Amino acid sequence: MTISFHLLFSLLLPFSLSLSRADLPGTWELLVPDVGIASMHTAVTHFGTVVLLDRTNIGPSRLLLPKHHCRVDPKDKVLTHDCYAHSALYDPTTNQIRPLIIQTDTWCSSGQFLPDGTLLQTGGDLDGWKKIRKFKPCETTEFCDWEELNDVVLSHGRWYSTNQILPSGEVIIIGGKVSYSVEFYPPRQNGAVFFPFLADVEDRQGDNLYPYVHLLPNGKLFIFANNKAVLYDYDKNQILKKYPPLDGGPRNYPSAGSSVMLALEGDFSTAVIVVCGGAQYGAYITMDSSVPANGSCGRITATSDEPVWEMEEMPFARIMGDMVMLPTGEVIIINGAQKGTQGFDLASNPCLNPVIYRPDQPVGLRFMVLNPGTVPRMYHSTANLLPDGRILLAGSNPHYFYNFKAEFPTELRLEAFSPEYLSLDRVNIRPEIAMSPKTLHYGEEFEVDMKVTLPVVAPIEVNLGSAPFATHSFSQGQRLVKVNVKPAVPNNNGGYTITCVAPPNSMVAPPGYYMMFVVNQGVPSIAQWVQLVI
Repeated sequence: MTISFHLLFSLLLPFSLSLSRADLPGTWELLVPDVGIASMHTAVTHFGTVVLLDRTNIGPSRLLLPKHHCRVDPKDKVLTHDCYAHSALYDPTTNQIRPLIIQTDTWCSSGQFLPDGTLLQTGGDLDGWKKIRKFKPCETTEFCDWEELNDVVLSHGRWYSTNQILPSGEVIIIGGKVSYSVEFYPPRQNGAVFFPFLADVEDRQGDNLYPYVHLLPNGKLFIFANNKAVLYDYDKNQILKKYPPLDGGPRNYPSAGSSVMLALEGDFSTAVIVVCGGAQYGAYITMDSSVPANGSCGRITATSDEPVWEMEEMPFARIMGDMVMLPTGEVIIINGAQKGTQGFDLASNPCLNPVIYRPDQPVGLRFMVLNPGTVPRMYHSTANLLPDGRILLAGSNPHYFYNFKAEFPTELRLEAFSPEYLSLDRVNIRPEIAMSPKTLHYGEEFEVDMKVTLPVVAPIEVNLGSAPFATHSFSQGQRLVKVNVKPAVPNNNGGYTITCVAPPNSMVAPPGYYMMFVVNQGVPSIAQWVQLVI
């Protein structure tokens, strides 16, 4: 039996840690040395641009607003007259940054894209506690900016809450500090609804904030907080199932690891949830940055009649890691630290090595260690999948007055990590989408034309990846759907045509914009944006 280098590497992890960066897969790239703001929330729009959000109450940023667009806040003792940007728009094609105007504080807020591609942004601290904001993206040649709603506010203040788009196109807003409730946008008539699960799992240090929320293909919500999870019917406000507790301690803020729902495929009836990492209980209370983080992962089939957690260990213990779904269905775990907990300067020993989680491999062989970076990405860092397949990394420790002298200072550098599928030796098998529809309706058959240098020798995948809102080690609304396809056939244009079937309903893939990737032998194309409409 032949064992590949990377499989052998995973098996011989202790030895492998001494290998040089050149021996490990993946490459790093500095995109912008100073974006001007500490990016603690990030989201990729369907125009390919990236929205970056900072706090408004920590003093001047390093990015000025346009003239005559200053912000006035009588309650801000430091910046009553504020001419500095606290949000920005990044264009990956040009590496240009444009300042945006945000009026209310978005610290530890939440977000989600609406079906028309508008970014809904909710809550925050201080004057942002009940605020609802919208960013309707535009072409890079056009002008678009934040709109702060004055006629609609949240029923309950939302600080550290989670948003999830629903099959109807509504957004549910769940939890927050001392907010044991859910509410919806557009607002429902009954306003906020008490959700006792969040109160029941709260402990002395919290650990019920930024709950992990996944929309299952049966239309119900899997909600995880602290070390417990439930199946929730949001229309009836009813808990349908309690899942077994996950061993290993708390997993949510301020002890957060991360979580993903693995790719939906086949008949789309099965949903598998993975939760990885976290802090040891008590690290946040004692503010002990030397306590080793949690290195375990739990995996559960949320749609099973008798679900159980399958446990495994990561190559590194990790707190504040970001789990990002790749176009292939694999998961990258990136950012974070190996000791401590969430909070400013409460973690140490940065975890610079990303790892790949390969869900189709057996336990013990699922993780592969990747090339380490050099920039610590600690508290308030983010990771997002870009349409070209790279991972965008931003932010870390947005201290008051942008402290650059701390051990892990405020981080203004913007980086990208390229997984192994973007390596030069894969260029000849990287597909290119020549033609694809801009709009899809549920259950309809459609065609995608692709080109590739070498002949197709393996089944082609067509995968739809959502654009989530990333913050605090969790990507709100993240999902990957592998649509059903027929074998690729040669066409008259020197390429191949793939006949596909759109997702069957909005429970499998809620309405909105998705990145459509063609994947050939594990190598994704540059994505084309497609809108799923009801």
